[in-house]
Amino acid sequence: MNDPVVLLNKAKKSPFYLWLLNQVLSRIIPFNLPHKFRILELSDTHIKTLLPYIRKNKNHIGGLHACALATLSEYSTGVMLLTGLSPKEYRIILKNLEIQYFYQGKMDAVATWRMPPEFIQQSILLPLKTSDSVTIPCQIEIHDRQGNHLTTARVFWQIKPWANVKTGKAQLEKAA
Repeated sequence: MNDPVVLLNKAKKSPFYLWLLNQVLSRIIPFNLPHKFRILELSDTHIKTLLPYIRKNKNHIGGLHACALATLSEYSTGVMLLTGLSPKEYRIILKNLEIQYFYQGKMDAVATWRMPPEFIQQSILLPLKTSDSVTIPCQIEIHDRQGNHLTTARVFWQIKPWANVKTGKAQLEKAA
């Protein structure tokens, strides 16, 4: 199973593949491994992701760490975008992240993002026909298990076809 999009799509329909997806993502994104994020639900239009209330996710006063909450927002929206975009065809990179904190998390938290069915086509693929890249905002909320609203984040993703990606190395070679 070399194509992550295939695994994502299978995870929408099968508890086994959802478990497998969580295992694979924790290994291919090693930075997130200590957080123990877990996708609870995944469909064509929404994702719910768990941030467990464990020591590695706590700050110095025992609440959920601001950076863990921000990372959960990035992770959840990024995974959801991959359900409709192949990482083999498009580079998806974080451009900006804005987050508001409302309540101190003292228990497990769940991030939820809903994406309209036409979002990928209308907000990404259609604009990419006339532009080298597109930047899209994804607004996501995190609540604790009691329903307290912890954060609202706006995660801005820049998406472009790999053919349009210019690396520093390529630019140096052109200049030489």
